[in-house]
Amino acid sequence: MDKSITIRDFFEKKETEFSLEIASGEEGLNRKITVAEINRMGLVLTGFFDYFPYQRVQIIGLGEITYLKSHLVKEEVFKKIFSYEIPTIIVTRNLDIPIEFLKLSKEEEIPIIKTSLETGKFSTGLTLFLEDMLAPSIVKHGVLVNVSGMGVLIFGNASIGKSETALELIKRGHVLVADDVVEIKRQSGDVLMGSGEELIRHHMEIRGIGIIDIRNLFGIFSVMDSTKVELLVQLENWAGEKEYERLGLDDKYTEILGVKIPEVTIPVKPGRNIAGIIEIAAMNQRLKLRGYHAAQDLNKRLIEMMREEDRKKNNEQKQ
Repeated sequence: MDKSITIRDFFEKKETEFSLEIASGEEGLNRKITVAEINRMGLVLTGFFDYFPYQRVQIIGLGEITYLKSHLVKEEVFKKIFSYEIPTIIVTRNLDIPIEFLKLSKEEEIPIIKTSLETGKFSTGLTLFLEDMLAPSIVKHGVLVNVSGMGVLIFGNASIGKSETALELIKRGHVLVADDVVEIKRQSGDVLMGSGEELIRHHMEIRGIGIIDIRNLFGIFSVMDSTKVELLVQLENWAGEKEYERLGLDDKYTEILGVKIPEVTIPVKPGRNIAGIIEIAAMNQRLKLRGYHAAQDLNKRLIEMMREEDRKKNNEQKQ
């Protein structure tokens, strides 16, 4: 299902940060923004409508206002602009808005909003906000920890020890992002960003103790609001009959929101240092991203060594 945000929600969330003020068309505040891209209105003011991405938030800056002041724009152009289902028009720099715009805004119930920010700064901030709000998302159950700069999502069956393992990682200096409920969003560039619910952010549930506040226990540097999801770690009870990965020659991936993420499965049994193994898994994954694959490198050297021995044997037989 495609995501959207109403103009009302956008205004309430960013009124202070973006210095927003509703100039006209309040009746249309329930209109929805459905795309993160924005559009400068320069071309359509000249009467060119062959390509008009009207579904985007429309931006009017100093260039557009200067054009309107120095050129006579036909009334038909204004009317045609407002005949489209535009979500909203935003005027930057607190510039004066043409009377024709204000009039048609009320008639067509298309909100016009003013901001004191200059066009470039506002456009960047708005795009980042819309990309975050409209990004495809999914909720996963697990614990998201930033381990040595790498976002690791730990998951598995209930009572497997996810929170306890994450707590040990935090004690070792790593950073908690989310416990239990992890929201993952796909952002531009096939990047997955994970975060926790705002209400329970920076808290963990530890059986036998209850709810604990990680930030107050370990300090501000023990928590962060979001991180990239770069490695999946599945914890499962050790099954004696199951063959677990021993060499690591073939990497396993799981697809989340269309993005392939490397995954490792760690069998759990008494005496295993799971937190330490996850630390090594994260460090090893970072080496892979840099082009070094330990298992494949060792396998390559073994093959070369065996070939060299075969060559020596062949030479000895010929002699």
